[in-house]
Amino acid sequence: MNRVSLFIPCTVDLLLPEVGVASYQILKGLGLAVDYHREQTCCGQIFFNAGYWGRAARLAKHFLKVFGEDEFIVSPSGSCVSMVRHHYPRLLEGEAAWLRLAQEVSLRIFELSQFLVDVLKITDLGASYAGKVAYHESCHILRALAVSEQPKRLIRSTAGAELVPLAGATDCCGFGGEFALDFPDISEAMIQTKADKFIASQADLLVLSEPGCLLNIGGYLKRNHPGRKAIHLACLLARPGEG
Repeated sequence: MNRVSLFIPCTVDLLLPEVGVASYQILKGLGLAVDYHREQTCCGQIFFNAGYWGRAARLAKHFLKVFGEDEFIVSPSGSCVSMVRHHYPRLLEGEAAWLRLAQEVSLRIFELSQFLVDVLKITDLGASYAGKVAYHESCHILRALAVSEQPKRLIRSTAGAELVPLAGATDCCGFGGEFALDFPDISEAMIQTKADKFIASQADLLVLSEPGCLLNIGGYLKRNHPGRKAIHLACLLARPGEG
């Protein structure tokens, strides 16, 4: 295997371009040929969650047209991977040809850390970070993809980084897509709890693997604790090692 396709979700494309750049640099640095299909667009998750399944199905078909021939599809968003892997077959179950393609693609799409650790069997990317790191376990990555140890193995292999425990690491940060918009007060309370536990961990940096959670947690920290920072795992792993 020497070629992968990179799927960049909407939140990264519009708001967190550094995550997309870091993901590309990581894969390219491993000697892989990285394809980026310019015609790619939203996976349809936002429509699916809101109940607009017809619109979500149209986006699903577009995704399958774009990526249907690729051997490996990698994304820095576990929720988008979960959408493709678990919900495309549900959306397209009444159309045999599309269902078959959705089922095939569901076996070839991976969240970034899952691809690095489980497929490539790599944990040490030569990155470095001098400090204590806490890891937030985002809901879709943990519960829908069963990805938990992979990101932590990558952090532990980062030179100089000390992975420290985070109380309530598996608790939701309060983003939840539309949830944060529909129930802002509840979401705010949840993110405050998450931020307080991060600060109590005495970690210098909070690392996570989901762009939505990064927007939520990072935004709260910037507004209320400007000296503390959250970053995507890809951005940590893309940091060059010393020497």
